[in-house]
Amino acid sequence: MFPRHPIFLAGAIVPVLSAVLVRSIFGTVNPHPVVCVNWDDAEAYVQWLSRKTGKHYRLLSEAEWEYAARAGTSTAWYWGDSEADQWHYANGADLSANAHGISTAGVNCDDKYPHTSPVGSFQPNKVGLYDMAGDVAEWVEDCYHDTSRDAPTNGRAVESCIPKFHNARVMRGGEWNAIPAWLRSASRDVEVPSTLGDTFGFRVARTD
Repeated sequence: MFPRHPIFLAGAIVPVLSAVLVRSIFGTVNPHPVVCVNWDDAEAYVQWLSRKTGKHYRLLSEAEWEYAARAGTSTAWYWGDSEADQWHYANGADLSANAHGISTAGVNCDDKYPHTSPVGSFQPNKVGLYDMAGDVAEWVEDCYHDTSRDAPTNGRAVESCIPKFHNARVMRGGEWNAIPAWLRSASRDVEVPSTLGDTFGFRVARTD
């Protein structure tokens, strides 16, 4: 795995792991990110990892995820406001995806990866975290709410799921077939916890 990077939030240090390196479904091997995992799988993994190591591993809260992704920036993407720079920093929809019939939208450049890319293939953000945009969308701990009104002010996850949204959970970061708008640091996705997808992955934090 890539090194852990301390993220300061609400007076605590949250070591964020840059990636989980496991299997892929695209005929690739390590160090591609895991895909085809639902929220329940991600939760089961961090619980197993905590038991295995004696350390407290967990999914990031949505607030922690965005704090880590932005790395002190306020621009649309953590690399700036130009989508044309995407290919330096993120694996998203581009000419490679177009050529393979995956996406007809995206940026007019070619990162050479029509599907997932090896972790760390692109430039990291300003705190050294890789792939905070693109490659795979990342499950976070939070239940989905359509406003931030109920979000805790201490950076913790929203834990009250809403039946009218099918108890959905939040995903962040976008994925390898995402248009630039979906790779923005503020972009959110929402999925039912049991849903699997070939663009679904996760990132973990360790609370010491």
